[in-house]
Amino acid sequence: MLQKEIQREYYNKFVELVVEIAKWLGMYNSLPAIWWFIIASIVAALFFFFIIAVFALIAIYVERKVSGHVQDRLGPMETGWHGILQTLADTIKLFLKEDIIPAAVDRKLFILAPVIVFMTSLAVFVVFPFSEKFVVTELNIGILYVVAISTVVVPGIIMAGWSSNNKWSLFGAMRSAAQIVSYEIPVGLSIVCAVMAAGDLSMQGIVVKQAGGFWNWFIFSNPFTFVAFFIYFLASLAEVNRMPFDIPEAESELVAGYMTEYSGIRWAFFFLAEYGNMLAVSIIAVTLFLGGWQAPFPALEFIPGWLWFLCKTLFLVFVQIWMRWTLPRLRVDQLMYICWKVLTPFAFVCIFGGGLWQVLIK
Repeated sequence: MLQKEIQREYYNKFVELVVEIAKWLGMYNSLPAIWWFIIASIVAALFFFFIIAVFALIAIYVERKVSGHVQDRLGPMETGWHGILQTLADTIKLFLKEDIIPAAVDRKLFILAPVIVFMTSLAVFVVFPFSEKFVVTELNIGILYVVAISTVVVPGIIMAGWSSNNKWSLFGAMRSAAQIVSYEIPVGLSIVCAVMAAGDLSMQGIVVKQAGGFWNWFIFSNPFTFVAFFIYFLASLAEVNRMPFDIPEAESELVAGYMTEYSGIRWAFFFLAEYGNMLAVSIIAVTLFLGGWQAPFPALEFIPGWLWFLCKTLFLVFVQIWMRWTLPRLRVDQLMYICWKVLTPFAFVCIFGGGLWQVLIK
């Protein structure tokens, strides 16, 4: 009951903000209340779209620079100071490119696929607790919602590969679907470890249980949640097709995987979804294991919680980028071996061990 009241309070505050802006503009009385509810929802969606778009611009630039220095070169340098405007120039180019739809594709599914993939990435952000008071919707089953909604990306990828009428696209889609469905098992099991430690499915509640210093964060709570964090992080790399698990987009084998026939703005939506997923899995890791917005020391609580949340999240994103330019790509058989014979058994051990730790020691 308390969770519902908190959720209603957060959303009512957001709707009130939109209404106040409308009153200030003199537009409030021109539309019925239900339209302001719809407008508030659209504004929230546009806000998170803006977050993902800005993050993608920054992350692509950082990735190019990191890859350049890892390979002993400079990365982009010509467009803007140290190439800082290169990603913006590439974005403008994608918007201006011709939207090509090949003649032999299934047109409806071809157009719908990038929308489904991107909207799925966007939908998970509504339950993320960016700070103690900054969350759009506080669900009492927030982490369950995230796990459920993230699976919708698989039909979108299959639609993209099958509708393209291209063997490389179909192979890439099949690989991606098999990879995502397989690695959802260790991801889900590692999440269960954190949920057991918190005794709560609410993402806000999970963060609250980690208050008081970094020694209360679940990554340091017991040996089993410590291992579960690394299981989650490795499995999440496969979920978002990052190295060494970028087999669905293996350029040396499949051209560009399920995105081969896409160009322009539709290709950009797939790319935005990939970087949005990178951000999302990092936020989940921070929320479940690294204390969310909580400061590492009680003496540092004067620093805003959203800033701690941002720093932790961006650090994990940097690690994802770093690993891409450090590790070689796995073979398909190695990918499945790691999932089913390494991560999944260890995740089950973490669940049983974590449960015993909660009962016997904690």
